[in-house]
Amino acid sequence: MSTTAELLKGAAELFPDEVVTSAHVRHFELPAGAGRFALITLDNGFDHTKPTTFGPQSLANLNTAIDQVEAEAANGEIVGIGVTGKPFIFAVGADLKGVELLKQHSDALAIGKGGHDVFKRLAGLAVPTFAYYNGAAMGGGVEVGLHCTYRTVSKALPAFSLPEVFLGLVPGWGGCTILPNLIGAEKAVSVIIENSLNQNRQLKGKQVFELGIADALFEGADFLEQSLIWTAQVLKGDVTVERPEIDRGEGWDQAVAKGRAIADSKVHGAAPAAYRALDIIEASKDGDLQKGFDAEDQALADLIMGGELRSGIYAFNLVQKRGKRPAGAPDKNLARPVTKVGVVGAGLMASQLALLFLRRLEVPVVLTDIDQERVDKGVGYVHAEIEKLLGKGRINQDKANRLKGLVSGVLDKAEGFADADFIIEAVFEEMSVKQKVFAEVEAVAPAHAILATNTSSLSVSEMASKLQHPERVVGFHFFNPVAILPLLEIVRGEQTDDASLATAFGVARKLKKTAVLTKDAPAFVVNRILTRFMGEIQNIIDEGTPVATAEKAVEPLGLPMSPLVLLELVGPAIGLHVSETLNRAFPERFTVSPNLKAVVEAGKRGFYVYNAENGFKPELDPEVAALLKQGDVVLTEEQARDRVLDAVAQEIGLMLEEGVVAEAQDIDLCLITGAGWPFHLGGITPYLDREGVSERVNGKRFLAQGVASVPA
Repeated sequence: MSTTAELLKGAAELFPDEVVTSAHVRHFELPAGAGRFALITLDNGFDHTKPTTFGPQSLANLNTAIDQVEAEAANGEIVGIGVTGKPFIFAVGADLKGVELLKQHSDALAIGKGGHDVFKRLAGLAVPTFAYYNGAAMGGGVEVGLHCTYRTVSKALPAFSLPEVFLGLVPGWGGCTILPNLIGAEKAVSVIIENSLNQNRQLKGKQVFELGIADALFEGADFLEQSLIWTAQVLKGDVTVERPEIDRGEGWDQAVAKGRAIADSKVHGAAPAAYRALDIIEASKDGDLQKGFDAEDQALADLIMGGELRSGIYAFNLVQKRGKRPAGAPDKNLARPVTKVGVVGAGLMASQLALLFLRRLEVPVVLTDIDQERVDKGVGYVHAEIEKLLGKGRINQDKANRLKGLVSGVLDKAEGFADADFIIEAVFEEMSVKQKVFAEVEAVAPAHAILATNTSSLSVSEMASKLQHPERVVGFHFFNPVAILPLLEIVRGEQTDDASLATAFGVARKLKKTAVLTKDAPAFVVNRILTRFMGEIQNIIDEGTPVATAEKAVEPLGLPMSPLVLLELVGPAIGLHVSETLNRAFPERFTVSPNLKAVVEAGKRGFYVYNAENGFKPELDPEVAALLKQGDVVLTEEQARDRVLDAVAQEIGLMLEEGVVAEAQDIDLCLITGAGWPFHLGGITPYLDREGVSERVNGKRFLAQGVASVPA
């Protein structure tokens, strides 16, 4: 028995529940008399909804298939070997469920080594090898193809990536080493670092070809047939694959430096994966593949035994699994059909909502507002956005015409809402205004219609309290920009009934949003945590710490933007309004900053100015600096960070005690999908656990050991 087989057998024993991928070998004659060919098909026996992965037993199966074709190649029985996948899926990489179970560095090292030992055999066979990327390919799926001599890709391929850095790993089965040696360091850094850190951006088939990862591009309909014709031409010498010369000098060094700058801007040194990947790319400059593979093994093992990867996998599972099966949602069979939507208000937020409902539900959507000019502007916005989609080729002319025909605006709510099933308000964030709007809507809407509010912080129960049917009112809180941020906080008022709630969840599903059920508590989840977070930073500034120090203090969290840049995006007036709402609810913990008030009263859009001379980096606005009244308590970055994290840990602990959401997992899901908190932190609670903050503040961890951390 070979050492690879032993390694994989040991690893398979640690992971008894693996969904095993088979590697079927079949033989046929290539076109044009090019000779007998062996094709290995990777298939886990399920349809495309369960993509093919590589766990230890799956790698062992591929290893056995290679044993067979290696002997055939050595005996001159075949002229080439191909690898492809089942319909729509090539392979999507290592099985992360198995990675979560690993407790020992040596076991983690075995997984890295096992993958390398199997894949690199493809490069060492006596005949050329071909990878046919017929469908989705990620991580180890991409890497198995990189070890082949040639690659083709389907134009229909929807998703191709090396997402490891996004999760807290490195492409560790050849990706960091082979890719830069195939397409150059600059393009490799773009695929491995930049795309990963941009929310795991995917490549399409055409881009894979244009980058030089694949040598040929074919239509999806007859992809394998065309790939085999091309293979025959290559083997007969009729087609020669030209690959560009790789810049192994200054260009390589510049690409690595650019990668470090991208990593710094995205994670601020707070997560190690990107830097480890760049170290391996840097060391691969001389083309010594084995040295690179050894470095990949070491990096994989170290990262698998680190907290960031566990947090990354935890975050991935939250979004992919928990996000699709919301905790506490009622039976979906209780949901009522929605065949027409009403939107109260025609401002920017309301218009964005109208566009989203229109595109996803494809039912009539009607907007109302207080005057015709606003109504026309709202409908005009929706029409203009549909035109943009048409211009980009995202929809055709027929669909554009149909969507435009479905959206309308009226002044009279009775005319607009008499047959609407779901009516959402997006008017001014003032309780009396919203109560008045709901009373008017209830008077004209059908008895079964859901009345939804997009409030960000007000009580849904209070809003519904003066209605005849408060049971049909539900909070439906979107995040801005509506088209981009996936989170939808669905708020159950004190009297909201199951049918209304089930309908709200059904609509959220059709809108392709990540819905999280929250209790009707002030500011719900994201705004409550962000307001406590921002409030503590504001307190620290008000007490006397320089703005730059307070901002820099939270950089190790690797947030997508600094707190005061976020405040600018939200708008200081909205930030102030939410802090006033929470101050009324919890005066002992939520303050209203006099400095923030002064900034709002002065009509400032934020704390910073941006100009071309300093490359548009944020600089404290001199006019804001003149407004600030600070005390004389100056904290260090570390003291400031501790204060902020302690405040956040305390608030999350209280929210869980109050039952605002079912579990800590829902807090993390909300922050990842609604506020862009980093995947590599797992949101926030794994980070607070790992840094010891949870125990310091609340006397216990938020998550059990082994959840988002290495098992004990």
